[in-house]
Amino acid sequence: MNIKAWVLGLSASLCLMPCLAEENTSAMPAAPAASDTGFIEAEALHANLSGGFGDWRDVTLRGGMQRGRHLLRGEISAQRHFNTDGMYAGVMDTWTIDADWYGSIALGAGDGAFFLPRYRADAFINRKWLPSRQLVTSLGAGYYRAPDHHIDRSLTVGLIYYFDAPWVVEGGVRFNRSSPGAVDSSQKFVAATYGRSGGNLVVARVAWGSEGYQAIGPGSSIVGFDSRERSLAWRHWFNRHSGVMLRAERYHNPIYRRTGVAAGLFHEFD
Repeated sequence: MNIKAWVLGLSASLCLMPCLAEENTSAMPAAPAASDTGFIEAEALHANLSGGFGDWRDVTLRGGMQRGRHLLRGEISAQRHFNTDGMYAGVMDTWTIDADWYGSIALGAGDGAFFLPRYRADAFINRKWLPSRQLVTSLGAGYYRAPDHHIDRSLTVGLIYYFDAPWVVEGGVRFNRSSPGAVDSSQKFVAATYGRSGGNLVVARVAWGSEGYQAIGPGSSIVGFDSRERSLAWRHWFNRHSGVMLRAERYHNPIYRRTGVAAGLFHEFD
């Protein structure tokens, strides 16, 4: 599996994005290969929110390099959410342990904006199964501290299967406890990827369940509620190394609905 395979985990990869911990379910990233490769990509997102919460605008730069058994990735993102500006940065290392096992550790921090984490940490261990190693199971733990001092502690279990045909199907559940108040919640997701890197990839994803805390303004949060999110992403290679990516997403909870589109460019290098 080379670095291009990381795009197969777009639907549920370990979240470096400055997404609210309650809104996202994380699964396993792709295991790194032995060769040295890399990538860089830039993406802009615009989303409209109901309820007078203002539009969202994100500009994100991501990059990664593979060195032997390690795939190092990072991102920096400028965002405007809920009429407030913020900056987020994250890094992740995914490394091969042996032919059957690989793991990952991710760290991220915001600049103090109420909708970003003050800091977060996630760690995953992944196991390949079957003679073909097409089945992968994942177990992860996460810690998220918000500027309003609420804390999320999560446990995630995931499953991914690589079919012989150009299909990848995955699913998972993230169990979360938020404090103060010991608010328990859980988010489930299912996703399917069709296509091959170097040509076209289409990823459809649905997530649903309950959330603990979500900050919607300075000193204002909603607590203990249900939500649902759907997204469709397309990645197209113009040539062997470069291409375009597009994504549409829709999210709703009892307070507001969010509809967004994202577009970006990427380049991979040997």
